[in-house]
Amino acid sequence: MLAPRAQICASVSSGQQQENSEIYELRTHDVKPGKLDVYIKTCIAGVHLRTVHSEMIGFWTVDMGGLNKVFHLWKYDSFEHRKRVSTALLQDKAWQDVMSTLVTFLDKMDVEIAYIMPWSQLGKTAETGGVYELVSFEMKPGGPELWGEALKSFINSQVCPGYANLIGVFHTEYGLLDRVHVLWWHKDPDRRAAGKRVAQEDPQVEAAVREFTRCLVSRKNMLLIPASFSPLQ
Repeated sequence: MLAPRAQICASVSSGQQQENSEIYELRTHDVKPGKLDVYIKTCIAGVHLRTVHSEMIGFWTVDMGGLNKVFHLWKYDSFEHRKRVSTALLQDKAWQDVMSTLVTFLDKMDVEIAYIMPWSQLGKTAETGGVYELVSFEMKPGGPELWGEALKSFINSQVCPGYANLIGVFHTEYGLLDRVHVLWWHKDPDRRAAGKRVAQEDPQVEAAVREFTRCLVSRKNMLLIPASFSPLQ
């Protein structure tokens, strides 16, 4: 269970500008076929060596929308903080030993650096056992100054009536620019589908979607299952 709907709605309807230096690192690992189980077991054994250096927000395997993929999210106070962490990790022999094993299971690694949208905030669930949905939007060039208000209205149209439970809205600073990642939480995939059906019949949602899609190039989603050691469960 998340915070009351009114509180969530208030958090996404504020018009604040970016005022802090916090950044988020979004990592995607493509795991070799047949190696996902041993990859996760290696993470379970060694993740404590990584989390002493910086805060993990969540760690998930992809259940639908991709095969053999792992997605994890990290938070830093600033770019300088991330630089210090990177230096410390390179000097941490125990963690480097874990990484030297992990990379043998990978086909590809990708990293993006993002800010959380200033009118959003990082949410958490009070329940465990749910699933997460990561929806990635490629927006028209121009940045939040061009499409930010349409994005906010679209998110608000889902959150305020209680059709979906928002965790965070992130826009990339490094990686593919004009990309937005929206992280949602659902009790289960069937509840997600039911909420979507109801939302599609709401005229306010329809209007917000129509305006938002004028700024949209493409979109993709993935259903995520939290790992046993993920802070977000």
